[in-house]
Amino acid sequence: MDAQEIIARRVAQELKPGNLVNLGIGIPTLVANYVSPELKVFFQSENGLIGTGPIPEQGLEHPLLTDAGGKPISALPGASTFDSAMSFGLIRGGHVDVTVLGGLQVDAGGHLANWMIPGKMVPGMGGAMDLVSGARRVIVAMQHAAKGKSKIVKQCNLPLTSSRPVSLVVTDLAVIGFPGGKATLLETAPGISVGEVMAVTEAELVVGDRVPEMKI
Repeated sequence: MDAQEIIARRVAQELKPGNLVNLGIGIPTLVANYVSPELKVFFQSENGLIGTGPIPEQGLEHPLLTDAGGKPISALPGASTFDSAMSFGLIRGGHVDVTVLGGLQVDAGGHLANWMIPGKMVPGMGGAMDLVSGARRVIVAMQHAAKGKSKIVKQCNLPLTSSRPVSLVVTDLAVIGFPGGKATLLETAPGISVGEVMAVTEAELVVGDRVPEMKI
């Protein structure tokens, strides 16, 4: 399994029957591939669709059916479409059970930065601010390090997405939670030791007596 598959498979285990789930662009979109159809999870796209299905085969795309990043999606039987005002009403009203977002940095207190790198042109924050502030659970799906630098940092030096801490971070090396506002190592990836995680993590992690391995 490559790094992205490890992350997506582990995040999929966090979803429960009946959940309304929003998947961000990038690694989060892969999560849907590892959710059992029997689980009956409802995926929402913030541009106005509940009931998103798999990526359509080439040539079968519909120009009006895209995810929030503009990539083609399909709609399952019983899907519902609506305008962006209704979509963000669901998000801001606390009706989204879980959102899975990518990240550039997460700090020791669980604060996420995922929308801007200073000096680079970006279209804007998009729905990330609303999702981190409004969803009941916020899961960050990202690689543990980039270009040799930890993405789990003591303090974010990139602009924060929200002042609200996230619930969980799943990387290719570890699962990290924030009970009591402290970054805590909950699981390690298959074949990865606690020491290996600590060696590539800038933030100080709370580590229990026994840290289990991800079951994926």
